[in-house]
Amino acid sequence: MSRPVRVAIVGAGPAGIYAADALLKSEIATEPGVSIDLLERLPAPFGLIRYGVAPDHPRIKGIVTALHQVLDKPQVRLFGNVAYPGDLSLDDLHRHYDALVFATGADADRDLAIPGIDLDGSYGAADFASWYDGHPDVPRDWPLEAEQVAVLGVGNVALDVARILAKTAEELLPTEIPPNVHAGLAANRAVEVHVFGRRGPAQAKFSPMELRELDHSPTIEVAVDPEDIDYDEGSIATRRGNKQADMVAATLENWAIRDVGDRPHRLHLHFFENPVELLGADGSVVALRTERMRLDGHGNTVGTGEFREWPVQAVYRAVGYRSDELPKLPFDPLSATVPNRAGRVLENERPLPSTYVTGWIKRGPVGLIGHTKGDANETVACLVEDQAAGRLRLAPEPAEAAVETLLRSRGVDFTTWEGWQLLDAHERALGEREGRERVKVVDRATMLAASAGDLSNTPD
Repeated sequence: MSRPVRVAIVGAGPAGIYAADALLKSEIATEPGVSIDLLERLPAPFGLIRYGVAPDHPRIKGIVTALHQVLDKPQVRLFGNVAYPGDLSLDDLHRHYDALVFATGADADRDLAIPGIDLDGSYGAADFASWYDGHPDVPRDWPLEAEQVAVLGVGNVALDVARILAKTAEELLPTEIPPNVHAGLAANRAVEVHVFGRRGPAQAKFSPMELRELDHSPTIEVAVDPEDIDYDEGSIATRRGNKQADMVAATLENWAIRDVGDRPHRLHLHFFENPVELLGADGSVVALRTERMRLDGHGNTVGTGEFREWPVQAVYRAVGYRSDELPKLPFDPLSATVPNRAGRVLENERPLPSTYVTGWIKRGPVGLIGHTKGDANETVACLVEDQAAGRLRLAPEPAEAAVETLLRSRGVDFTTWEGWQLLDAHERALGEREGRERVKVVDRATMLAASAGDLSNTPD
């Protein structure tokens, strides 16, 4: 090939940017060269880090620094506010790119099929995170009238939701939360937050650091029932073979035996309680019904037939994320992933030419952000192998200017990497006025205006 390989990466979150980084470090970056366009449906890049990580986790958001370095590379362009397939179809992409990598992630809530899940006061954790992270496509307000709240799940997302609900608005004000989120949290009436898991402490999916952070707030009293500290042979084996699981269990043990303090908000961590029903009155949640579980000797649990009702007025399910189907691509509705082999998209068990996936749309929403690096490396290795073997379907119109011309002809108000830098500077300037690092802009029109360097007629 006498020109650089043209690659489109759909999705500019960590998975997509890691794929770009892997391409830049691969052999095709040297010969014949590579030209990468990141296509993102939101006006700003960084995906889950910007719109899925709790605002009081600046350590995790520090990953953005490394991602910045990739987007700064001359071989990489960002096209934000560009939707697939609304603005660019699959045929469009194949016409202008030699290879396509879909890195669209997972931002929908996984379903939980129990009675009452559709009552008013029943929410998904992903939806709540989108609100408190200032996602431009969700409502600006969130109902926070419940004084007693249940969170279903024992992963880091459940901890994020529980912590945001239990903290005061003033504790979160130094973060990047936008004004509407601060106002909403200032009116939050929650004083008791209950986190429920159907298995035991050794099976909890919290990371040790995330768990310990719960106890750092001066307003949150974390409580663990000593009766929930129980292990069988399978649980003991898990602790012996997994340092993180052992650290989590040890932290929970310490909390279970200490005296309960007098901080104003209580956050209870419950184990061996399986949610089986949301109870309602007048169409709204009034209680959660759980079945008490016991260990079976192998680290799993079975029901005891004993049930308990917990008075709560809101329930948040944090039982996992789910990817949306990508039009024109095969999709497995059970795993909510695109069928693939090592990143090559499969249709009827045969690879689709020049079409790849990486991140959660490839393997499902499991693991931490850093785990997507391995996904990206594996997928890019397949792409590089296919290029070397002459298996890529070469684009008939590969000129870099062609995509920009097409988007302009369709009236797409796209953003660029330079535009992100303008938006970033604007958010930091808003923060500086209040003694904060940044104040996140929520309104899409304002984001677009800031990215264009024109804020003369915007609400912010």
